[in-house]
Amino acid sequence: MRCTVLASGSKGNCAVIEGSAGAILIDAGLSAKELMSRMAVAGLDAGKIDAVLVTHEHGDHIRGLDVTARKLDVPIYATEGTLHDFLEYRRASKKPLLHHTCRYNEHFAIGNFSIEPFATSHDAAEPCGYIVSEGDTCIGYCTDTGILSSEMLELLRPCDGIVLESNHCPEMLANGPYPESLKRRIRSKKGHLSNKAAAECLHGFGKDVPLVILAHLSEINNTPEKAMGSARDGLGLFYEEERVTVATQCGTSTGCRQEIRL
Repeated sequence: MRCTVLASGSKGNCAVIEGSAGAILIDAGLSAKELMSRMAVAGLDAGKIDAVLVTHEHGDHIRGLDVTARKLDVPIYATEGTLHDFLEYRRASKKPLLHHTCRYNEHFAIGNFSIEPFATSHDAAEPCGYIVSEGDTCIGYCTDTGILSSEMLELLRPCDGIVLESNHCPEMLANGPYPESLKRRIRSKKGHLSNKAAAECLHGFGKDVPLVILAHLSEINNTPEKAMGSARDGLGLFYEEERVTVATQCGTSTGCRQEIRL
């Protein structure tokens, strides 16, 4: 399996998980044109995409969803709350769009993939992360959550690779330009994971730490260096440089490594 992050951050989020035969898009927070361009730069075949998994209905995750899904002629999968909000309030087009409802902790199949949605904690209708498996290999995708519950950690622990939110440095957020109301939202249990929270998660994995991409970094309240440094501290003696990388907003268009290969 291969997971490539095409974009990560408040301006747009999108990742592709490839398997032995097909591939899955997770979120489409870029315009369809930009998304296709970044896929080409990353050497990804858009014709192999079988479906789009949606984590939640915020604009930086669905901006290009409607056009992309219709352009690729593939269905979208999301929780009932996410689908309702997207279809009723955020979708402008009336053109046919194939969609399916998924439920927390209920497996479903797309091609050779087995997929398990799980609840995240975010200020959205019914947000989720995903465990995507093919054979004995699995990748966890967990961003846009204010906390990591014990249930979430148990699902992520056996994964071979994880895309994990490391949104903000608490000190930068506290001293930054955001209004206090927004700072409270980000720090809340329905906000975003801090570097410290991500590091604590990795520390809990210990020697079993999988390949990790730190994702959804704030461009205002974080830096790749701070996120990586925090992860390094959390892993301690178990840190290996080649096992942890950082996803950025500009994605693979910079030519930087933002992928997990298993």
